[in-house]
Amino acid sequence: MISRGRIIVSALLITLLVTLSVQAGDLTASLKKGSPDLKSAGSLAFGPDGVLFVGDTQGAAIFALDTGDRTPASAGAIKVEGINEKIASLLGTSDKDLLINDVAVNPASGKAYLSVSRGRGPDATPVILRVDRANKIDSLSLADIAFAKAPLPNVPAAAAGPAKKGQPSRAESITDLAFVNGRVFVAGLSNEEFSSRLLAIPFPFTETGKGSSVEIFHGAHGKLETHSPIRTFVAFDIGGETNLLAAYTCTPLVKIPVSDLKPGTHVKGTTIAELGNRNRPLDMITYKKGGKDFLLLANNSRGVMKITTDGIAKAESITEPVGGGGTKGQSYETIEAWKNVLQLDRVDEANAIVLVQAESGAQNLVTIPLP
Repeated sequence: MISRGRIIVSALLITLLVTLSVQAGDLTASLKKGSPDLKSAGSLAFGPDGVLFVGDTQGAAIFALDTGDRTPASAGAIKVEGINEKIASLLGTSDKDLLINDVAVNPASGKAYLSVSRGRGPDATPVILRVDRANKIDSLSLADIAFAKAPLPNVPAAAAGPAKKGQPSRAESITDLAFVNGRVFVAGLSNEEFSSRLLAIPFPFTETGKGSSVEIFHGAHGKLETHSPIRTFVAFDIGGETNLLAAYTCTPLVKIPVSDLKPGTHVKGTTIAELGNRNRPLDMITYKKGGKDFLLLANNSRGVMKITTDGIAKAESITEPVGGGGTKGQSYETIEAWKNVLQLDRVDEANAIVLVQAESGAQNLVTIPLP
């Protein structure tokens, strides 16, 4: 005879399993079929269940798209040489009239997704493409796709004057994004007094809410900054607490506890490294090698840096100028074999995918072992 206690325990387990199943299904259940009014496609990030988040700077919004892509990939590595030329041919345009803005790997399937601009400037047509392990390129149709949209508050006006380095302010309203513990974190510029900000948007999308303005000490510039946007960031647990590790132009590396990012707050990040001036970070991932955690940071002029996380929990903030283009704080080595990397993402525990600019002008998308 089955005891009453065992029946109760079984019932509780069934209830727990059903609850977890519903919670997992909520990610796609909140999406409604239609045709998203995507005006541009920039930063990409994946959540669970093949949900792709797309940053739309022109439309000042984050879109969640159900890719329907949840079948694990077969074995094999992606290698597409001249992918920009192949995409241009697929879209009926020239590679000179095309920009690959970001690359992200769908952890559910192993396919690589690319955000592309067909054309230049604010009138360019946004396209989402994907590449499978057989190196086949196809487009993600945005017609009758399940999606949700989160409008961003207080973005620079479309006609706002240029930010530093000649980049229009609106184009920097979204510089990077990531899905972390049920929220979409969005870095970029606002039209507020302290314009550098981080937004934390719960998913499924409800109300966007106000973001947190971010202040850092920039050692290379020798001053506090609130108007320079985060260029790229990753989530990283330090002492059991989730932090965002963020890289800025010229190249401070900053840690920001996620618990500090409350709506409408002004947050001061801890500058844990100065990695050299006259440089723009492009993309960053975390990975583990030999039992240790590392950051891998791609840059436009200082190559790909493998940055140690040793001692990061107790790292003191850099609060004094670091002159002469020098470095300070977390140490790194430059991966000399990785040249001209424009974008990167982690494929699995041992491999990354990189978009590399060749001297010929061709761009190659390849899977390579993590250093």
